[in-house]
Amino acid sequence: MPKIAVLQMTSGIDPEANCAAIERGAKEASEGGAGVLFTPEMSVLLDRDRKRAAPWIASNAPALMAERLAKAARDNSIDIAVGSIPVGAQDSAKFANRTFYFSAEGSEPVTYDKIHMFDVELSTGETWRESNAYEAGRKVVAVDQTPLGRLGLAICYDMRFPALFETLGSRRCDAIAIPAAFTKPTGMAHWHVLLRARAIEASAFVIAAAQVGKHEDGRETYGHSLVVDPWGEVLLDMGGEAPGLAFCDIDLARIKEVRSQVPSLANRREIPN
Repeated sequence: MPKIAVLQMTSGIDPEANCAAIERGAKEASEGGAGVLFTPEMSVLLDRDRKRAAPWIASNAPALMAERLAKAARDNSIDIAVGSIPVGAQDSAKFANRTFYFSAEGSEPVTYDKIHMFDVELSTGETWRESNAYEAGRKVVAVDQTPLGRLGLAICYDMRFPALFETLGSRRCDAIAIPAAFTKPTGMAHWHVLLRARAIEASAFVIAAAQVGKHEDGRETYGHSLVVDPWGEVLLDMGGEAPGLAFCDIDLARIKEVRSQVPSLANRREIPN
């Protein structure tokens, strides 16, 4: 039964400090027997001041940071699913919100660019226009070989779009990573129910490492990093108070058990327009 580790973070505007926290997490997770470490969205840099953040993102610094985290995976003999790092987008003046999956063996990382942009106006007065700075991804991505089997990749706001998870389910993903930096109001209303629904729909484990607390850039995030099993049962909830590292055992036999009881993936039909 593989064991995973989930790193709940309060990332700030200093990439060096954030990267060091992930490196420490990788060492502790490996020592605790985990095969994969999961980190939140924008693990390495969480800064809503785009003018301040842009020079770092547009430089070669994200690539160098990715190399450091790839080395941390190799040195600690643990796979690391880095929730996301902001990077320059190819063929665009905008950036990309990109997941990196680093294997302990040192193979080429698998990457996924967030597809759905968080463009909202909340009743609390919070306004977010992610599409002003970030280019939407265009590809659904799964990592075929991990300690958990096939791992689907998504990021935060993606969780509100069932079609993405229908596709990941049709690819028979055993688990899906959904790293996040969820706002507190939307988290209180929707976080648990959406993640449980996505796990049930895909008949897969959902692993959602989250940002938590008050950040240097002024935002506040919901936390409650979760691991949900294919039946929708919450196996791990790290709460909404503080960063930290937690472990969870993943019973892969549960996937077959659930899919045999409720074979929704096998029963799926095309819906006419």
